[in-house]
Amino acid sequence: MPLTLAVQGEENMIRRIGGNAEVRAHLQNLGVVPGAVVTVVSSMGGNLIVKVKNARIAVSKEMAQKIYI
Repeated sequence: MPLTLAVQGEENMIRRIGGNAEVRAHLQNLGVVPGAVVTVVSSMGGNLIVKVKNARIAVSKEMAQKIYI
């Protein structure tokens, strides 16, 4: 399921990242890679703040829909 459907505060493992090569490379640079644990900290209008590897990252709704957990 996409990250946009994750329960706030619950840890999830990233299974797959979709999108084009540029999007995948950008997410990889932020530490969002398959096998990483991600936690949704907050959600506003579909945009998410997530915690990955002890860092908080803002992710747009469109980008979050390409991250599968």
